[in-house]
Amino acid sequence: MTISEKTALMVIDAQEGIKEEKHWGGNRNNPHAEKNIAALLSLWRKRNYPVIIVQHCSVSSVSPFRPGHDGNRLMDFVQLQSSEKLVQKSTASAFIKTDLQQFLEQEKIPSLVITGYVTNNSVEATARNAGDLGFDTTVVSDAVACFDKVAIDGTTYASAVVHELSLANLKDEYAIIMTTEEIVQALKSEP
Repeated sequence: MTISEKTALMVIDAQEGIKEEKHWGGNRNNPHAEKNIAALLSLWRKRNYPVIIVQHCSVSSVSPFRPGHDGNRLMDFVQLQSSEKLVQKSTASAFIKTDLQQFLEQEKIPSLVITGYVTNNSVEATARNAGDLGFDTTVVSDAVACFDKVAIDGTTYASAVVHELSLANLKDEYAIIMTTEEIVQALKSEP
């Protein structure tokens, strides 16, 4: 993968409400996601590459992401800077009912590096849409995280399994899957 000044880092739903683990299913995997997102965000900001912060503004009255609830706030390390794009969404995908696609086209941004929450929900939905729309899409496997999921038959699938299956759903068809370290190395090879 080539990373350039036209590669946008997207941080999805890195909001205080993600800490309300019971709401999401509990047993969150990848406890280092915040650290990895913060490292990538710092690199993008140092290079003045495009950053897109996605904030979920839920219409559900019980969601930790509902406006007016503390959980709707962006995590401290994510705080939007003046040069960055904020996308507020109310659906899983950051492309639905937002101006994200228009913004990417207007700014001539052909590629996205996606981080954030939840792997099998907003991350997967956004990456699928990005791939379908023709954007070169990378999901950073250790800069995303998810929770246990209960199937229709009542079986509980561990978050690590849900995470791996979600990434497998995306791999090669919609997105490239890379680690934070692989992204860092790719950035080091850029001028």
